[in-house]
Amino acid sequence: MDLYLYGRICVAHYSKAPITEALIDLRVQLPPGASLANLEKVCTNEAERYPDKRKQFSFSAQVQGGQKVSANAAQQELGWLIHSHDKKHVCQVQLTGFTFSRLAPYDRWESLRTEAQRLWRLYKEVTSPIAVTRVAVRYINRLDLPLPLRDFKDYLQTVPEVSPAMPQGLSGFFMQLQVPQADLPGMLILTEALIPPPSKSVVSVVLDIDLYRDQDLPQKEDDIWDLLEQLHVRKNEIFEGCITDRTREIIR
Repeated sequence: MDLYLYGRICVAHYSKAPITEALIDLRVQLPPGASLANLEKVCTNEAERYPDKRKQFSFSAQVQGGQKVSANAAQQELGWLIHSHDKKHVCQVQLTGFTFSRLAPYDRWESLRTEAQRLWRLYKEVTSPIAVTRVAVRYINRLDLPLPLRDFKDYLQTVPEVSPAMPQGLSGFFMQLQVPQADLPGMLILTEALIPPPSKSVVSVVLDIDLYRDQDLPQKEDDIWDLLEQLHVRKNEIFEGCITDRTREIIR
């Protein structure tokens, strides 16, 4: 297990990393006239590496009351979703932005960043964004905690607090925190929830770390990727700050 020191927290490279999906997301403002045909050029150029191509849509519905109740629904094409041969790499190219994901098993940040950077440059080439409006990294983890489980605090440092006047058993929970990161500046959305476990011997918890910045963003290429590096470092610090040594023993 390799250890690295970020700030005051020692961050580990875990051999059993619990990451189910890691992604880099860049929201953009495109020039007038930007089209799905332009976006499809990314898919065409990457067809050998990313052969699975699917259209993406947004759906909306509206219900109107009054003497006559009416309802209507609409869908709008957003862009394209492409998968690599092994289905482990996923790229979304949309009129609103660009997202690159690595699914489990996770490799390393350097691999994720390098491939995302390559595809982002292709996206920029065919769309010519006016501005980048949001930059984010997101890591979704699944922690399989062994039963019997006495207290979630044995494994997680950030958990729902149940009043001592109430029964302490939990059959489910969903918790979401929004924590400003004033020094970046940015925002953390931290989500924890119980999910169906892969076996009866564990209880599974999602630990979703979503870090983004959408104000006063740099627009130069190098500065954008420097910001993504900072977000990734902060993600590591937050993950380590959320778990305990008992969890580290499970995933090391």
